[in-house]
Amino acid sequence: MPPIGVRLQIQNGQLCAEWGIGRDRQSICLPRVNRNLKRIVIIGSSGFATFDAIRWVSDIDASLIFLDRRGKLLFASTPTAPSDVRLRRAQCLAMENDTALKISRELISQKIDGQAAIVRDMLGNSVAAEAILRFKAELAETEDIDAVRLTEALAAKLYWSQWANLPIRWIRKDEDRVPAHWKRFTSRISSITHSPRLATDPVNACMNLLHGLCEAECRIALIGTGLDPEIGLMHRDAPNRSSLANDAQEVLRPMVDSFVLNWVQTEFLRKADFWEDKNGNCRLVSDLCRRLSETSAFWRRAVAPVAEWIAEALWSSAVKSANQERTLPTRLTQRRRSEGRGRQYFPPPNVAPSLQTICQSCGALTLGGRHCRRCGKEVSGKKLVELAKLGRAAAVGPEAQKKRSETQHKHEAAKRAWRESRDENWNDSKRYDTEIQPRLSTVKIASIALALGVSEPYAADIRAGRRRPHPRHWQGLAELVGFTECDQRR
Repeated sequence: MPPIGVRLQIQNGQLCAEWGIGRDRQSICLPRVNRNLKRIVIIGSSGFATFDAIRWVSDIDASLIFLDRRGKLLFASTPTAPSDVRLRRAQCLAMENDTALKISRELISQKIDGQAAIVRDMLGNSVAAEAILRFKAELAETEDIDAVRLTEALAAKLYWSQWANLPIRWIRKDEDRVPAHWKRFTSRISSITHSPRLATDPVNACMNLLHGLCEAECRIALIGTGLDPEIGLMHRDAPNRSSLANDAQEVLRPMVDSFVLNWVQTEFLRKADFWEDKNGNCRLVSDLCRRLSETSAFWRRAVAPVAEWIAEALWSSAVKSANQERTLPTRLTQRRRSEGRGRQYFPPPNVAPSLQTICQSCGALTLGGRHCRRCGKEVSGKKLVELAKLGRAAAVGPEAQKKRSETQHKHEAAKRAWRESRDENWNDSKRYDTEIQPRLSTVKIASIALALGVSEPYAADIRAGRRRPHPRHWQGLAELVGFTECDQRR
């Protein structure tokens, strides 16, 4: 279940958070000097946060994000940022000129690029990827926002058709316990609402939560640049919707899809992380919500340059007087600061987040392997038995017998050649045991194997005295340890 009984308040100058119920109740206290705190994400339906706590979060330039259990954004506080009314006016007038169309084309163009890359690189369909990219070429010919929306919808329809029947893998003990419609991704559209809301499978449920986080990050980023997240450019005005945040979110949607697709393709899911309510809506448990919420830093860094680009595009469209500054500050990426100091700006690397790995058999968290330690021993033992059977079968097969025959013919030929040209002085096993073998301890195993043309394990047995080689090898070993003819005569 998502966390319940959330309490956010100030105690002794520290921010104290509590959540849970009964013996499972947890708490944490954060000092004001903790400047690494950037986001507090609350996912739940009950609890409270005091005004002092919200002010404490704002004072350290952090943000408070409140999502409901379905991943819908309910509230997001943002640090106070300077606001320029001229930028707001340009935002309101963007629909009257070509600025809104220009920005919409660019945002959807980046979205289509991301979708085509996913289909080509992750779903392995280059033909469909090229078909999706054709819609990008059509964007340049669109003359109004409605045409941009139509092009985006057609590209999205082709894109999501490539996800059809994507298998969802579950840990071994849950394969027969999950509903049949949880085992494959069928559509991005929910059968309950005929829209992405109220997901009916785990993949869509995870996407909805991550999109809620992205919407909150877009709101915070746009407010940080001085824009109004409610006044949209491509998304139509609607009550209780942040239209401009949804516009900026279009660039992040392929990133969310790529993250979830990579997770589903490389990891196994477990039933304990999901549950189904009475309406058939698939929900996430609190532990998985917490792990997904930890990815908010990735979305924050991804949306920062997008929000600043939108602000600059709107600012450049405004009518400026002679004494009006020509550029906007880049509070999110600090690009202007680097350029003002004479340094070339390079965006910091934004590494995709990764979730904890779970055991494929029992679902326990692991340190990165496919199985936990207990299941790993069991799986390894079974694999060893299977490999041993295969090895024994291969050892008596015709190919192995042919190799052994060739090896025996080679050894017999070498023995005959040695008997025909052997030196009688070397046919003395006592001399080998007393003069040659003790000196082999100073010779490397690889050198012995190379000199005799044998394997290194057999060479190790020769050096340790566990094996005595054929007499034809004694002279070669004598030369290897420096046993001279003078030593031979003695």
